[in-house]
Amino acid sequence: MSPSVFTTYLQLGFHHIFNLQAYDHLVFLLALCAPYVLQDWRRVVALVTSFTVGHSITLALATLDVVSYSPDLIETLIPITIVLTCLLNLARAGRPASRPGERPEASGLVLTLPNLLAAVFGLIHGLGFSSYLRQLLGRQSRPVLELLSFNLGVELGQLLIVGLILLIGFVLLRIFTVTRRDWLLVTTGAALGIALTLLVG
Repeated sequence: MSPSVFTTYLQLGFHHIFNLQAYDHLVFLLALCAPYVLQDWRRVVALVTSFTVGHSITLALATLDVVSYSPDLIETLIPITIVLTCLLNLARAGRPASRPGERPEASGLVLTLPNLLAAVFGLIHGLGFSSYLRQLLGRQSRPVLELLSFNLGVELGQLLIVGLILLIGFVLLRIFTVTRRDWLLVTTGAALGIALTLLVG
């Protein structure tokens, strides 16, 4: 694949996720990162990596026609993943409040319930990504290099989104002295409201 084609699919992947039209994926990332602050970046990296592993698998399998799926079903399942993530966040909010900078839990970094759920939910979101990519590729049968470039673009956009969420949280908690629990409740409530709207819409 020529550098120009690589760059094209890289940009397509980036703009597909870093785009207000992809608000379902954006809202999921917001819900996913809501319990964490900038000091928790190691946990966020583990969480986002789990999500990446999940959606990379199904993005590849669906784009290469190894698996088939119903786009309408995926459109329904994506907001459900947001709702379930929000419910997990609300369960965390019921725990004793933590101060800015404190770690949310003392458990391991990799084998955690949030990471497992992120990986499972990533499988669903990957199918959503593949619908767009397959439209771009048309009848091309083995678009392996295009797939890799597109996926890399998605990851770059995803990392930028997560970084912005953590930065906004840092500013609100440290400068405007918003409590961590309030940040969690507000962001989770917003994500939950959007997800329920998508489900009933």
